Amino acid sequence: MQNAYRLLLRREPDAEALAWATGELERGSLSRAALLAHLVASDEFARLRALDDAIALAARARAGGIRVRELTAPPATEERLIEIPWVLSRYAGEPRVLDVGYANADPAYLSALVAAAPGEVTGVDAVSAEVARVRSVVADLRALPFPDHSFDVVLCVSTLEHVGRDNRVYGSGAENDESGIAHALRELRRVGARILITVPTGAEEDHGWFVQHDVATWRRLFAEAQLEVVEDEVYELTDHGWRAATDDAADARYGERGPAASAVYCVELRALEQVPV
Repeated sequence: MQNAYRLLLRREPDAEALAWATGELERGSLSRAALLAHLVASDEFARLRALDDAIALAARARAGGIRVRELTAPPATEERLIEIPWVLSRYAGEPRVLDVGYANADPAYLSALVAAAPGEVTGVDAVSAEVARVRSVVADLRALPFPDHSFDVVLCVSTLEHVGRDNRVYGSGAENDESGIAHALRELRRVGARILITVPTGAEEDHGWFVQHDVATWRRLFAEAQLEVVEDEVYELTDHGWRAATDDAADARYGERGPAASAVYCVELRALEQVPV
């Protein structure tokens, strides 16, 4: 039974689920096939399947040199189904890779990144985590312990908005540093040649553990950090699912249309080397 959870949901069953399944199987009111069908029909499995499909799409696109655009994902789903294939399809196989916020990243995303990278991936976070083939570095994103130009590419999926905020939910500390994002962007510019970032966007909101900015504010922050937008795309969660937005989704409010962000901003940045930080 534990193997069914490991195979289909990629985790150990929690105590309550284990007790329920054990009891039902022992009473004969649930067959092993029915248990498998129950797990496959769960929302958790549907989310894992959608993420696997998105990662496979990114791999096909990367193999063909395609930068995927106008992605889609089902209604009432989280933004990772857009963010992850967007950034992974733009990873060009550079050897020196930094992933920012890896400790709380989706395992399927990290596995895909590690599989695509020719060497060891470096992961930086305020807390430590053990991930195969990821070199763990515990550090503040506002003061990275790396020399200038250490990385060919930096990936930062839904992490920037948390810098300088109340990060106790992630095992770190609580702050209210209004300049945290600006300092973090300057550090990313200093260490990385190419930067792939995703952030929630829409109405200006401060949720304590993260902030949401509109697209204009994000672009201003990038420009102030002397980062040039190479490519960007806004996605919005609609009644029909995630779709590329026809505008900047300025009225999107976090948690209003689904479990998390109602709109997300995906951006590729590069440093304006001719201007000193």
